[in-house]
Amino acid sequence: MGKINDFFFKLFKKKDTNKPWLDYYSREEKSIKFTNKSIYDYMVDEVGNDLDYIVLNYFENRISYNDFFRSINTCARALREFGVKEKDVVTICLPNMPEAIYIFYACNKIGAVADIIHPLSSPEQVKFYLHESKSRYLFLVDFNYEKMKDIIPDTLVYKTILVSPKESMPFGLNIGYTLTRSIKTKKPLFNDSAYMSWKEFMRYGNSNLREYHAKMSSKDLALILHSGGTTGTPKGIMISNYSFNAIAQQSAVNVIDVRPKDKIVTVLPIFHGFGLGICIHTPICLKVETILMPEYDANRFYKIWKNDKPHVILGVPTLWEGMMSNKKFDNVDMSQLKYIISGGDYLSIQAETRINNFLHKHGAKVNILKGYGMTESVAATAYTFPGTNEPGSIGIPMIGNNYKICDSETMEEMPLGEEGEICVNGPTLMMGYLNNKEETKQVLKTHKDGKKWLHTGDIGYISPSGVVYFTSRLKRMIVVSGFNVYPSAIEKVISKHQDVSKVCVVGIPHPYKIHVPKAFIVLKDGVKPSNKLKKEIKELCKNELAVYSIPKEIEFREKLPITLYNKIDYKTLENEELQKYNDKETKS
Repeated sequence: MGKINDFFFKLFKKKDTNKPWLDYYSREEKSIKFTNKSIYDYMVDEVGNDLDYIVLNYFENRISYNDFFRSINTCARALREFGVKEKDVVTICLPNMPEAIYIFYACNKIGAVADIIHPLSSPEQVKFYLHESKSRYLFLVDFNYEKMKDIIPDTLVYKTILVSPKESMPFGLNIGYTLTRSIKTKKPLFNDSAYMSWKEFMRYGNSNLREYHAKMSSKDLALILHSGGTTGTPKGIMISNYSFNAIAQQSAVNVIDVRPKDKIVTVLPIFHGFGLGICIHTPICLKVETILMPEYDANRFYKIWKNDKPHVILGVPTLWEGMMSNKKFDNVDMSQLKYIISGGDYLSIQAETRINNFLHKHGAKVNILKGYGMTESVAATAYTFPGTNEPGSIGIPMIGNNYKICDSETMEEMPLGEEGEICVNGPTLMMGYLNNKEETKQVLKTHKDGKKWLHTGDIGYISPSGVVYFTSRLKRMIVVSGFNVYPSAIEKVISKHQDVSKVCVVGIPHPYKIHVPKAFIVLKDGVKPSNKLKKEIKELCKNELAVYSIPKEIEFREKLPITLYNKIDYKTLENEELQKYNDKETKS
């Protein structure tokens, strides 16, 4: 009956021309109420009494919600035993492993703030993050001890708990890991009281049986994630309970066919909003079995597909390219797949087509979907689903979010169909940058409507039907002889060539044009660089780009540099070219 009523509601209701994307949502979805509970409380309530369901799968060690809650509570008691109080910051520098998730929820249960950082960060980055957050407690993956031991004494951290990836591995794998990797890992001296093992830490929780459950406000700071923002400098992003729970509620609407006991593969790391918010918190609240991968391993990724037959997989474009080039996947059946979602970077129309063909060839009845967002809004703010999944689009605003396209200088709203800066308003917006009010003001701006809008630094437009399209990065714009050139537009054209696997375009110094575009290209397996290929690519650009947008140079490379967040590191390429230009100028 509800669906019939919804049909007539959509048929006769007055359309909102300012927010045409709302036409894709039902009345129930549009009336969603975002919870005021803490992250921990919301998760517990959503799980309910289904404690025998599997929550985590870690190297085939399947952990039930019963054991999951037991570990969280033990961890919470241990934190309290060590003096962690409400609003204290606890830093988690771990890969995707059960212990990291226990700590995250335990912190929230006792009212502490989880500060999550990349385990592959440099020592100086970690030192910077610890100074910024004033953290006194650090959970560090054990193989990073030697790398970090010299910087920790220069911070406020007084207790570091070393956690090994083997902690929750099944017995056989635990022994194997110990003999091959753990035995080689450098460890602190036995009597060094600044360090402690995970098992020692948890013993304190087992000996302290006093339960503590903080009464957190939905607006309280719950989480700190890290990003370069729109300027590229490291920033701590402050996220409230309300914002983090909202992303789970929004995501549940977009994956409506997911059912309890379905399986999701979580490759995206927990230090990333996309990984923690959508690939951990959301499935846990939906009672979905979350298969954790602490690091990407092509062989294990294949085995998961073959043996576990996941229903949901989320990843970045490089993951799909790796999957398609892996010969082991030739005979994998993907007919059970309900959702495959790409985020973290723009997915070209050509790549989207290749992936869809690959999926259908392997029995999947779905196409790849795309998400778009920033850590400043926890994770995704727009998402595609059937009816909105137009090639090249990034979908429609997730329920509860508002989008508008603005002139980046005047903040005036642009009409539908016209390009400008993508601005977002909604329940998932960050509280601000940690200790950085000036940068916060540059990104979160109050408009004439009195609302705070996140200025993404990305260029795009909204079609009359409400579907959003990303076209380029505002900060990557190259000015060539006074003309604005957008690298992503050139990259889209070059990606059309059948022999191109990856491409990155940057601006390089030029004697009189100031800057000109240069294309760095990775060719597909088996294709060799040649002058003939360069001519073909230039000809392709001549056919589709203005003269000033055609790359002045083309360089073939075996691989492109990537950031810690698995995006192509165009800054490194720019710096290399600047150095080459300066060296040349010096010699002349």
